Amino acid sequence: MSHAREKTWILVISAVGVVFGDIGTSPLYTIKVCFLGNSGLSPAPENVLGLISLIFWSLMLVVSVKYALFILQADDNGEGGVFAMLALLHKKMGAGLGRGLILAGLFGSALLYGDGLITPVISVLSALEGLEVATSSAKPVIVPLTCCILCLLFWAQSRGTGKLGKFFGPVMFLWFAVIGLSGAAAIYRMPRILEAANPVHGVRFFINNGWQGFFLLGLVVLCVTGCEALYADMGHFGAKSIRISWYLVALPALLLNYFGQGALILLDPGSAGDPFFGLIPHKLLYPMVLLATLATIIASQAIISGVFSLTRQAIQLGFLPRMRVVHTSGMAEGQVYLPDVNSLMMVAAIVLALYFKNSDSLADAYGIAVTGTMLITSVVFYFISRWIWQWSAIKALPLCLLFWVMDLTYFTACLKKFTNGGWFPLSTALLIMIIMVAWWDGWKRLAVKVMTITVPKEKFMEKVASGKLIRLPGTGVFLSTFSREVPPMLLHYVNQTGALYERLVILSVLTADVPEMEESKKIEVANMGYGVYKVTAHYGFMEAPDIPQIMSIVRAKGLDINLDEVTYYLGRISLVRDHKKTMPRWRRFLFMFMLRNSLSGSSYLNIPPSKVMEIGVQMQY
Repeated sequence: MSHAREKTWILVISAVGVVFGDIGTSPLYTIKVCFLGNSGLSPAPENVLGLISLIFWSLMLVVSVKYALFILQADDNGEGGVFAMLALLHKKMGAGLGRGLILAGLFGSALLYGDGLITPVISVLSALEGLEVATSSAKPVIVPLTCCILCLLFWAQSRGTGKLGKFFGPVMFLWFAVIGLSGAAAIYRMPRILEAANPVHGVRFFINNGWQGFFLLGLVVLCVTGCEALYADMGHFGAKSIRISWYLVALPALLLNYFGQGALILLDPGSAGDPFFGLIPHKLLYPMVLLATLATIIASQAIISGVFSLTRQAIQLGFLPRMRVVHTSGMAEGQVYLPDVNSLMMVAAIVLALYFKNSDSLADAYGIAVTGTMLITSVVFYFISRWIWQWSAIKALPLCLLFWVMDLTYFTACLKKFTNGGWFPLSTALLIMIIMVAWWDGWKRLAVKVMTITVPKEKFMEKVASGKLIRLPGTGVFLSTFSREVPPMLLHYVNQTGALYERLVILSVLTADVPEMEESKKIEVANMGYGVYKVTAHYGFMEAPDIPQIMSIVRAKGLDINLDEVTYYLGRISLVRDHKKTMPRWRRFLFMFMLRNSLSGSSYLNIPPSKVMEIGVQMQY
């Protein structure tokens, strides 16, 4: 086997373990909640055939066609996700990228946070509810046991998933094999269920059930939860590996299990209460509950890691304030751990488990976030096809209209669940979007103010060349957020001390509209004369800057400096309230609060605290 082929299959195994954990565990609850709770759907044969038909065509059209064939093509240097799409459009349009499109992208990414909170809870709850099938005495311990598992899950995040990564793929392969075989056994006993592949049964389902059938789509859509992971994790595994693992492993197993659950209900309508565990022989129930719990933990791990990655992208692109980012030796490239985000998610997940108590109730909160993200992805995809791929409107519109109709139908059907729990993911997304917009707008306004007190490098060099400044021994590195202007703190330092280091480095760290920057283009060094150097470090939005590492590269490029004697200077802006009403009071308060509590530049940029000096500047805001 060639090295390239071996690498592909390794990525396929990893993708099965990470990408398809969420969608792979959806059979635990999808069909069950359609017949229970508020739906009122009877397990009559025509309803069973219609429901399985809707699930079949949802998997085929939404996942197999929309995402696997088309959305995966919209990559930014191999990276996927809503932020990658925005970065791709920004590179093409620049300042011409409309604010409305940016806000839509932000809301789509914010909706994923709601998904990230609900997925661990509903997955673990639905797995442990299998104990009720084995013994009714297990019911009182399910919620406490769920909370314990969630606590352990979030506690383990700080350890990183690298050590567990090699087990994820094999466990999920076993999971897909078991659910596929259990479904196939039921299909063998009731082959009539295969008629559900005919879309006529889906149409009849709507005719027979009317509006009830339409709003039931809000539960049917649970079968495609996690489809955004195909796109968001593309940079970790590649589109080819994801497609192979979907078409050859995940899709066949899911179809066999869903059809098997339908066959079981046709044989025994009473099994509609929990058809997934009804497929399992009674003596194998406990091992299956254990396997289901492991699978749901893996699914939860994948979505939690996705939220961490999404948050880091938002920080790099300037949509969120700096937070502590810990890099782990993860199974996927760029895996990170954010302690603050992890703590908030753990508290929210436990509150959700205690509030909803069972997967049937929580299913009402699930779906709105997923379908909302799907719809926004389809909208942004249209602009990708038109502006990036240069498709004509005649070519792009029919395909995108199909996507919009599908996504809008699912989203509308989910809106009925708003009062029963659907308010939670929407409220979460709205809150996170408000925070993102407040930081994004606030930082842009602040940057404009800071620009008024900067000077071009050329004018600063005239002052250096005058010879009136005292030159101090050693190397001073002044960090700057500007590419051409001298940072205000450097001017402040020179004006107050009348001195300058013998070797002065003005270091700018810039985030580019690419996931990762090529090593050859990452560091630029310009000698401005008189011992002054301009260093520009370019990083992608999936990368984390490391200042000591940058300075090591600068030294390797020929700059004669002793890294042990370098002093780093960072600016800290202290905002004083401006009585002029230039923006709403609440937004100003929110931005100033986030600025005060954001992670210091030294911690975020991995600079040793003993080598850092901060220069404070007060500004009215």
